[in-house]
Amino acid sequence: MFSSICPLIKVQFRAKPICCSENQSTLQDAAPVRIGFLGLGIMGSPMAQNLLKSGCDVTVWNRTKSKCDPLLSLGARYKPSPKEVAASCDIVFAMLADPESALDVACGKNGAANAMAPGKGYVDVSTVDATTSKTINSYMKSKRALFLEAPVSGSKKPAEDGQLIFLTAGDKALYEIAAPFLDIMGKSRFYLGDVGNGAAMKLIVNMIMGSMMASFSEGLVLSEKVGLDPSVLVEVVSQGAISAPMYKTKGPSMVQALYPTAFPLKHQQKDLRLALGLAESVAQPTPVAAAANEIYKAAKLRGLSDEDFSAVIEALKSIQGK
Repeated sequence: MFSSICPLIKVQFRAKPICCSENQSTLQDAAPVRIGFLGLGIMGSPMAQNLLKSGCDVTVWNRTKSKCDPLLSLGARYKPSPKEVAASCDIVFAMLADPESALDVACGKNGAANAMAPGKGYVDVSTVDATTSKTINSYMKSKRALFLEAPVSGSKKPAEDGQLIFLTAGDKALYEIAAPFLDIMGKSRFYLGDVGNGAAMKLIVNMIMGSMMASFSEGLVLSEKVGLDPSVLVEVVSQGAISAPMYKTKGPSMVQALYPTAFPLKHQQKDLRLALGLAESVAQPTPVAAAANEIYKAAKLRGLSDEDFSAVIEALKSIQGK
């Protein structure tokens, strides 16, 4: 049995916009929020599971229905389209792989926007560019629904442990309503203002992360090339001023050429591409990220798209002639 600690919400949420006055209702009006979750991949599935384990009423959808089965066994409901999930829920969370998927699930023929209405909220936790977020926001506004972008910093393990960081922007009223649910899935959250700011912050964070991993990979390859033990390099780096949890976590498996997927390499390269586009839009040079992007593109050509992004080291080994 899971503990029932899911937050309650005033029932007016279902009949009026979220911004309705708090003093118009009483504790007797409180009812469980009906949560929808769209996209049950590496990140979405554990996030939805944490909501279920906290006693939340969750309805799920995924393109591949079999991925819903573990959630259904935990008590989730299933609907066959994003539109039907949105019709039956108060707040809909979406975790999709890329901008194209995010737009289709939100705004497509059977997208959630078709069933959004005043009193409903859509929270997109996907990593997309600002233009995509703004487009989805416009669709939701056309239905007089509220929108919050809330991309996450963190990969599979933080998602499983409820230790994600949410980078949110959009309707402040929805942020306040969604906050208790974000706190179930994450350890911290930031409200960054207007739609687009959350997307920009996430792309910059992932740009830094991708560049760091590429540089770390170069160091591991070089250390072995000059006769050093790369495992010792991992220990040295982990104890010094440049220590980062990513190096300590990923380093030992990289030395063994093992890349269990926590964050797919194809997604890292996608985020670098989007970050470079963001930089281009404001004429900001990003030569380090641009170079890193080329290495990830080379890794994709080697068939490593679905491996963890730490597998970028394999592209460098190839360059080194290994």
